[in-house]
Amino acid sequence: MNTKRGTTMLGAFLCVLCASVVQTISAARAEAQAYPRVIIQTDVGNIEVEIDTAHAPLTAANFLRYVDLGFYRFARFHRTVRADNQPDSKVKIAVVQAGLDSLRVKDFPPIKLERTSVTKLLHKDGTISMARDGPDTATSDFFICVGDQPALDYGGKRNPDGQGFAAFGRVMLGMDVVRKINAAPATGQALEPAVRIKNIVRKRA
Repeated sequence: MNTKRGTTMLGAFLCVLCASVVQTISAARAEAQAYPRVIIQTDVGNIEVEIDTAHAPLTAANFLRYVDLGFYRFARFHRTVRADNQPDSKVKIAVVQAGLDSLRVKDFPPIKLERTSVTKLLHKDGTISMARDGPDTATSDFFICVGDQPALDYGGKRNPDGQGFAAFGRVMLGMDVVRKINAAPATGQALEPAVRIKNIVRKRA
């Protein structure tokens, strides 16, 4: 074999390989950057959340509709669930839950449940997810996980129907604020006073 020719072919192969790797990395970065982010502006600090429009498109679109229409202006974190305030629950969780100012705006019709078995978005520390009663009943209330909460995934035991909840994003900045809200004074699970949400807005580039 001609050594010079072999070296040239190897060099060309390495160039193609490097170009492919760079293209893959660039595509991955572009996909990550494509996810919209929102800022939850509260009286105790801001929480920046990435919304996964690819894996939970229905749930993400529903949440962003409320955001874009300004419905979360003057909403509130009204509930905290933690070890000391769920004595009757066999399956313990830790979350903070927020909802609209129902005197100012009303919910849109409920959406279908995007199960974690389909989306693969699990309830990890910082996951944002939709609150619900029965399946296909989620509207505007959402919660944020404090620590990993597998009981909220599909097949989990927190909800008797075993269908889990619809995760649709994750906190990127501000988990210290989430934990502060989780630890705030409460009567039972009702935060007293509730933590006011000034607004939720899309993060601009």
